[in-house]
Amino acid sequence: MSDIYHPWAEEDRLFDAGIKIVCGVDEAGAGPLMGPVYAAAVILPPHAVIEGLNDSKALSEKRRETLYDVIVERALAWSVARVEAAEIDATDILSARMKAMQLAMDGLDLRPDHALIDGNRDKGKSFAITTPHTCVVGGDGKSESIAAASVLAKVSRDRYVTEVLDKRYPQYQFARHKGYGTKLHYAMLDRYGPCPEHRMTFLKKWEAKP
Repeated sequence: MSDIYHPWAEEDRLFDAGIKIVCGVDEAGAGPLMGPVYAAAVILPPHAVIEGLNDSKALSEKRRETLYDVIVERALAWSVARVEAAEIDATDILSARMKAMQLAMDGLDLRPDHALIDGNRDKGKSFAITTPHTCVVGGDGKSESIAAASVLAKVSRDRYVTEVLDKRYPQYQFARHKGYGTKLHYAMLDRYGPCPEHRMTFLKKWEAKP
């Protein structure tokens, strides 16, 4: 499999329909037990080819960091937004994901004519995407701008967890597990209990254990 993503079907379909400004949107951090959920929106030049671009989950941390710099340099516009753990608990993770995505689009310097949203959902109980859009299942493998957004969202969240939250709450070793429900993370929860960055709605099983 080539490590170069060539022009993608989803963008081409919209360009062929006369839509000029297309942005891709993806999120990162829906599954962890702590911290905010992040989203990014990216508008790339039509038919841009970024070497090595792929779904962020398929890339090494070092490769994501390198691609981050390339994407922000090549993009016509980009934006990153987040929704905090307290709001995730107050609403639900799906609503928080949708809100983060919309906030990212609202932060773009260019107004997109249409957005490509990774996944099959565009609304939660308390928030919905309002920008004209299409949901694309497996979008980070079908849309170059979604793949770019996945990298920006993942790198931005990882940097925040590592550079801010890990230093604020060093006892949990957030930099090592990025907040996911690893054996180490649960061991630290057992030892120290939750901190203000933990999503209590994600800890119900942990709270209920003997």
